[in-house]
Amino acid sequence: MAGIYIHIPFCKAKCHYCNFFSVASVRYKPQFVNHLLKEIALQKDYLGGHTINTIYFGGGTPSLLETEGLKKIFDALHDQFNIAGDAEITLEANPDDINIQWIAGIKKCPVNRLSLGIQSFFDADLQYLNRKHTALQAKNAVKLLQDQGFGNLSIDLIYGIPGLKDKQWVKNLEIFRSLNIAHLSAYALTVEEKTALSILIRKGKMAPPSDEDTVSHFKILQEFMEVAGYIHYEISSFAREGFYSRHNSLYWAGGHYLGLGPSAHSYNGISRRWNKASLKEWFALDRYFSESYEEEFLSVDQRYNEYVMTSLRTIWGCDLKVVQHEFGDKYHAYISKQMIRHIRDGMLTTDRGRIFLTRKGKLFADGIAADMFM
Repeated sequence: MAGIYIHIPFCKAKCHYCNFFSVASVRYKPQFVNHLLKEIALQKDYLGGHTINTIYFGGGTPSLLETEGLKKIFDALHDQFNIAGDAEITLEANPDDINIQWIAGIKKCPVNRLSLGIQSFFDADLQYLNRKHTALQAKNAVKLLQDQGFGNLSIDLIYGIPGLKDKQWVKNLEIFRSLNIAHLSAYALTVEEKTALSILIRKGKMAPPSDEDTVSHFKILQEFMEVAGYIHYEISSFAREGFYSRHNSLYWAGGHYLGLGPSAHSYNGISRRWNKASLKEWFALDRYFSESYEEEFLSVDQRYNEYVMTSLRTIWGCDLKVVQHEFGDKYHAYISKQMIRHIRDGMLTTDRGRIFLTRKGKLFADGIAADMFM
């Protein structure tokens, strides 16, 4: 199983919290599509002929691309890769881009899953985050897509926003449930270096997130979604049966993927490659291809650490048999020793040779994984 990620770097405006590479301009869209077609041709051999089971358009704001550009990209992908007939093809979209004309265009493309960046159903939160849509636009976008036959929808929500009280966070989740959406990605607000949010907080112009509120919201999230019948299949991901994100699951399972576009990452089981986060350098890739990206070849320690980190985040857990088979006796003995304390503390549990985070342990997932790193 292999996947392709395509980074569309354009935005109408930068969200305060975002640290992904993007530009608050659409000036270079036509040039971007033409260069993306060149990169597709240059990278056609990276995945070694594997069938492509997932394609994901992320960003940035992929919903800013016109239908004509998307169709050119899909034609190029089908020319250069073996795309599975039932491939999951996801496109991220912002609620303020969704209208009848946009939907008519997207129906002409093979997109079969949409991920809406809603973040909150409260206007005060959206203003704090510098989102350009309103809560009403978010609800209307979901309903319009559903009315037009799009059933495979996911939305993003953010918790831990300053001023977001527990009862309001519950209301966010109640609105999500009432909209009958199949998948939810819920993320804690984090303040990343060099983002507008970090600068505004440092200058005292905006309140910082509270760890206490973030923990409270996460506990509410787990309990609410369980009662609502959703499967907590990854730390930040909840879905009804049959609606897991196949693309993100590919990442967590250590599958191979090709990243296209500026700042996109690729992994082929041996090395990790990432395009430079610069439109200027990425636009030069057809002349200086080997200089438009950076690459590292992973050591056994690095591959083991990545497996522990990603597998522990999921409902499928960390398989000790995989550790033994893929990495050897030293790693199996090490993780078997390191997990004992966390089992005793109620953070981990085991079943049939697999290690799982408990509900309590999910609050400390990164620290627990790091404690088992080699």
